[in-house]
Parts: sequence; structure tokens; C-alpha cells
Amino acid sequence: MEYTKITCTLKEDNEIARELLMQELGNVGFESFVETDDNIEAYIPSANFTPEILVEENLQKNEYFCFDFILEVIADQNWNEVWEQNYFEPLLIEDQCMIRAPFHETYPTARYEIIINPKMAFGTGNHETTHLVIRAILDLELKGKEVLDMGCGSGILAILSAMKGAAAITAIDIDEWSTNNTIENAGLNHIGNILVRQGDASLLTDQKFDVILANIQRNILLQDMAAYRKVLKNGGLLIMSGFYATDLEAIEEMANSLGLKMTGSAERSNWCAASFRL
Repeated sequence: MEYTKITCTLKEDNEIARELLMQELGNVGFESFVETDDNIEAYIPSANFTPEILVEENLQKNEYFCFDFILEVIADQNWNEVWEQNYFEPLLIEDQCMIRAPFHETYPTARYEIIINPKMAFGTGNHETTHLVIRAILDLELKGKEVLDMGCGSGILAILSAMKGAAAITAIDIDEWSTNNTIENAGLNHIGNILVRQGDASLLTDQKFDVILANIQRNILLQDMAAYRKVLKNGGLLIMSGFYATDLEAIEEMANSLGLKMTGSAERSNWCAASFRL
């Protein structure tokens, strides 16, 4: 898939301005971000991008941040090589889950070791939201459970669910890159009980799940939460992330309207994950 990258340089560069800029870009369709010392690189599928997005949403005139950007079209490429060149390091979470790429030669041992061939800047556990959901999964008893991973990305959450004993996992993503990457990574980890499907919440029909994982941006969560609710078993657990702590109130309000009650939440660098029980 071809991506468009915009390299954003903030006129007043600080942590809050960066977080707000990434949140707003995420709300208009940008899928992933890389922060450098001088700027923020934001990626969006080229099919979903026009320069008018930035103008129509008044992003460059926001009262909380102001930025200039350079636009670049990124051709379909080997994202594994890109990540290797950018020093994707092994990541140990909660002293239990080691996430590494096939090219890593030295890394700590852990109870769960997940090998990921990263294709785009997501799904390696390095982003705060993936990290938060992994922590939540590590605390769950999943033996014999049916799990749904919405917005599966690299498949990392589905793979960890399988390692924790889930009986069957369905992994869904709208992006062909993601579904192909999930299939590849499931193979690398010798996982055979993940059903990978390309599409969106319209694929959710009759099957029921004990646990639903949805690490997607705020607007999609609000839009699709009712669809998640319909396929969640009575007593089932919905874990959502991909939004900021300031968005938790809106997420909880929508969940409550659907009969879902929050059982806990966690924050990491202003990002948030929350769990809801039916």
C-alpha cells in the first residue's frame, strides 16, 4: 500500500502540542506517527489523503499548536527493513512479554516471546496504546476463551491472546497490509488458531466473543462500539485503547449507554486504555 507522509514542524514545540497534534491528525485518518527530536512524521494511506483535509479541519490554525509540514509520498516498500534501519529494539513488558523482530540477535528471555515482522509504525508494542492493552491481556485468564481483535495491525494482541490459551481468535483490520502482516506473524510464532479477516465492524454478525480488544482511534471506537456490544457475550469484557485520557469521559458515556460498565482504566503518556464488562 502507498502511504503519504507529512513531516510536521511545530512553531512552539512541546509535549502537549505534540500530543494534541497527533490526536487531531488521528481523528482525520492518519494511522501512525514517528516522533523525532525536531518534528513529527505522520502516515496516512494515500487513497485517504488530500491536502484539503488539513485546511478543512483548520489544523494549521489550531489555538493549541501551529505547524508547517512537508509532504512526501512513500511507495509500497519493505517496512521490516525500514524498521531495522530505524533501530526497532526488543521490548520487555511487565517482565513477562518479550517483543522482538527476527533480526534481533540478543534480547531478554520472558514467559511470552512474540516475534514481529513490523510493516508500518504500529504493532510492535512500543506505542503507548499497544503497551497498555498488552498489560491488560497479561492480567487476564484467557484459557478456552473466544477473542476478537479489532484493528489487529501486526496481530500482536491476537498472538499474545493465543499464547495465553485463548481457544479461538478472530483478527480484523481494514488494511490489507495489516491482515497480511498478522498472517505472517502468526506463522512466525507458530500460532494456528487466528482467523484473519479484512474489513471493518460490518463483518461482525452472529459470532459471540468472551473478550474483545479494540485498539483503534477514538472516533472509530465511538462509531463501532454498538457493533462490539452486539457480539460480546453476557459477562464478556471489552478492552479499548487508542484514545487520550481526556477522551475517556466520552468513551465511558457511550459504553454506559450500551449497558457496558467500566471495570478499570490505565494511562501511559496521556494515552488511555479502559475495560468494560457487559
